[in-house]
Amino acid sequence: MTVLPDDGLSLAAEFPDATHEQWQRLVEGVLRKSGKDVSGPAAQEALSTALEDGLSTRPLYTAREAAPDAGYPGFAPFVRGGTAAGTAAAGWDVRQRIAATDPAGSNETALADLENGVTSLWLGVGPGALPVSGIERALDGVFLDLAPVALDAGSEVGPAARELFRLYEERGIPRDAAHGTLGADPLGHEARTGERLDPATAVELARLCGQEYPKLRALTVDALPYHEAGGSAGQELGASLATAVAYLRELTEAGLTAEEACVQLEFRYSATADQFLTIAKLRAARRLWARVAEVCGAPDAGAQRQHAVTSPVMMSRRDPWVNMLRTTVACLGAGVGGADSVTVLPFDHSLGLPDAFARRIARNTSTILLEESHLARVIDPAGGSWYVERLTDELAHAGWEFFQEIERVGGQAAALRSGMIGERLAATWAKRSEKLAKRREPITGVSEFPNLTERPVEREAPPVPAPGGLPRVRRDEAYEILRSRSDAHLDATGARPRVFLAALGPAAAHTARASFASNLFQAGGIEAVHDPVTVDATTVADAFKASGATVACLCSSDALYEEQAAQVAEALKSAGAGRVFLAGRPAEHPGVDAYVFAGCNAVSVLSSTLDHMGVA
Repeated sequence: MTVLPDDGLSLAAEFPDATHEQWQRLVEGVLRKSGKDVSGPAAQEALSTALEDGLSTRPLYTAREAAPDAGYPGFAPFVRGGTAAGTAAAGWDVRQRIAATDPAGSNETALADLENGVTSLWLGVGPGALPVSGIERALDGVFLDLAPVALDAGSEVGPAARELFRLYEERGIPRDAAHGTLGADPLGHEARTGERLDPATAVELARLCGQEYPKLRALTVDALPYHEAGGSAGQELGASLATAVAYLRELTEAGLTAEEACVQLEFRYSATADQFLTIAKLRAARRLWARVAEVCGAPDAGAQRQHAVTSPVMMSRRDPWVNMLRTTVACLGAGVGGADSVTVLPFDHSLGLPDAFARRIARNTSTILLEESHLARVIDPAGGSWYVERLTDELAHAGWEFFQEIERVGGQAAALRSGMIGERLAATWAKRSEKLAKRREPITGVSEFPNLTERPVEREAPPVPAPGGLPRVRRDEAYEILRSRSDAHLDATGARPRVFLAALGPAAAHTARASFASNLFQAGGIEAVHDPVTVDATTVADAFKASGATVACLCSSDALYEEQAAQVAEALKSAGAGRVFLAGRPAEHPGVDAYVFAGCNAVSVLSSTLDHMGVA
């Protein structure tokens, strides 16, 4: 072994440690240059990003923000993982959903998935999905002692479970080798459809699994209905806890011990492209459930069993290829957060039933993260991050607060039936919708960098979901309505509605605002036409007439607006422009009808513009 000589170098040891106050003063200086005269804590707050649930992401985290001790993996409160080894031994369970109604097609899909990296199947059964009578055909050739099956059968959970039990017996699967979940979730079904189910079936299945099928879980606590109705991460956590507590009450009243009841539950959460929020949510969920188990007298029940599903809310219908990136980040967040099972929805999920290519990309997402990025080889890789630990703690408190609110009105069933949960979720979604409309929360390919010439991706229509229950929202919803209006106009007239971008002055003066305006108008399906030659009051009329547009938008610097905006706007009106916009937010100018700027309500502007153009 070579011993390096002591050369007396101390590297950075002689530099004094920077203090928080020094950093804050530097921030103050930067903000003053941008026109914000703030100091002290206000300077730090100016750089913070607001999240839902009253939380915010700060620009700097230090030991000052240390959260409560997260403990060790495999030990309560299980923040750092449900087992001592985390997912390092074999990675997470790659669980893909089979949503086809055709038993033969479902079987073909299931076998292809299992042969190419999937380790368990999530089987939709019942109305709008696979019929109970088709379960046997769908699972033909599947080794049920090796591949867990998670049923999602809604009101058909009893018959579906009995059919699965029959297959176990018929194929000689020992009862202690059958594993998966039967998916009984009466409150989740009610949240989805509004239909009330008798919990007796779930209780009966839990008792049977506890006595004869030790590796099968009878109930699923599905938080996706609350996420898909627009709920925040904290509301998703709170609703899942309230649902689980309701099930614990039913099971213990039926004679199961608290510990026996706890081990019958599997929890399902969404994973979004906000990777840190996903990581913190799953860590917080285990902590909260450990606290519930402890209070219920089951401290040895073990960690919460988690199934994470990439968010349907975040998926876009336009430029759906971007969904591959969203689901990759979401899958990463779920894996780092410690989910036991992860389902990556195919990129074309919002368009209909996925094709073979989309399913292949979905399952390979987990494979790449596990086999090439080695993501599972580190236990709780985000652990110890001051940011992640703090966010985990704050989310846990937000989830617990919503859980207590639900309990105060009588529990999950009462809160659903009274409309309290629906109202709270709707209020959260209304605030988020405003951010989406103002493009404060951008949607790549939809509200940012849309491509009006993209070829549509067509898929077989999916089964129509049951009516009733909580709504299902999508981030792209408002823009999809606008784009559909533009598509109809294109089909009827052969051209999209157009806006003429009147670029004034040199490129340095107009490029940024012309790019901004082009992005904004195209998000509503309005084609932005930009004359390659810079225009002024004497040339703009001819350029506008040649563009085929009916509205125009001035794009330049504030200084040039002062000199030319009024004249150019008048020339555009004389040339037939029904409405003249101006990109930016300077002083008002004669002849300008409206202004588009960062933070304006783009959806409102676009909708009224299409109305003005006569686009139905």
